[in-house]
Amino acid sequence: MATQHKIEGDHARFREIVRGRIRKELRKFITKGELVARKGKGTVSIPLPQIDIPRFKFGQKQTGGVGQGDGEVGQSLGGDESPGQGGEAGDKPGEHVLEVDVSLKELAEILGEELELPNIQPKGKHTVLTERSRYVGIRNVGPESLRHFKRTFKHALLRQIASGQYDPLNPVIVPEREDRRYRSWEVRPIPENSAVIVYMMDVSGSMGDEQKEIVRIESFWIDTWLRSQYKNIHSVYIVHDAEAKEVDEHTFYHLRESGGTKISTAYELCTRIVKERFNPAEWNIYPFHFSDGDNWGADDTEACFKILDEHLLPASNMFCYGQVRSAYGSGKFKDDLDQRYANDERVVTSDIASVEGILTSIREFLGKGR
Repeated sequence: MATQHKIEGDHARFREIVRGRIRKELRKFITKGELVARKGKGTVSIPLPQIDIPRFKFGQKQTGGVGQGDGEVGQSLGGDESPGQGGEAGDKPGEHVLEVDVSLKELAEILGEELELPNIQPKGKHTVLTERSRYVGIRNVGPESLRHFKRTFKHALLRQIASGQYDPLNPVIVPEREDRRYRSWEVRPIPENSAVIVYMMDVSGSMGDEQKEIVRIESFWIDTWLRSQYKNIHSVYIVHDAEAKEVDEHTFYHLRESGGTKISTAYELCTRIVKERFNPAEWNIYPFHFSDGDNWGADDTEACFKILDEHLLPASNMFCYGQVRSAYGSGKFKDDLDQRYANDERVVTSDIASVEGILTSIREFLGKGR
């Protein structure tokens, strides 16, 4: 048992070392997007080079003290060759990379601590009731699969002691039918917070691979944080150019069109999906829209405002717009949103100049705790 406690303590210290390294290099992990490709079921495999674990090293016996032995002052202690150089196979150790599996929950905690993100307070009564079975007591009758052996033998022992049948020198306990006890259980409705994230992205010709990679990385971290805040979460993906359509996650990040841009089509589809599938009385709704800022014209921008005012904003916890800079995007749509909704806390916009701006953008989107 002592050995087990020691191992648990060592493992806890190692996890703290890992968490410290992740905190130190969080910006690098976020901007390079390496973690997105290493995501598994509930965990992420993180490469952490050069984590030195303190340990004892035993030397050879009878080798003399410090500074003793053959040789002259100034003589090199090693060979002339440097490790890692030359075309021949070497015998020098290289840099080792340790891959550590970190749960998405733990990764979200680190992200929240470093960006000082507040926990989200679900708005209204946006909960879904789920049924949970739990044991609530002991009964005298029930199926044999639920027999409580400890309680059964306890009652048998008390009965034998009370009747004088118990012999301490021959402590045999034989339960009878009246001694049997069974676990009882019931199904209780338990409220469970639920949320839906609607990702929308412009896939017109002006949005290149670099811009889509930024969206892919930022969406991963947004998703990681929101999943740590809600028990039940669902993601929807919408792409648009001059028209919008719902797609799966893989298509969302890899589709590229060559048409123009009409943002209102995405907002119309988002509104329709929310109305048909996600009742705002039961779901916390998070629309995220990413674009380079180009739109078909002022009339369509006004159509977007109308949809936001009448449908999306009243139903959503917040509406987030991320403008990803490109060589072809005008960036005007963010300016229009900022001017129209300058005093509306439900609308959050962010300018993402490059992968280096992802961390700041995440803080802007999630820092309000809505």
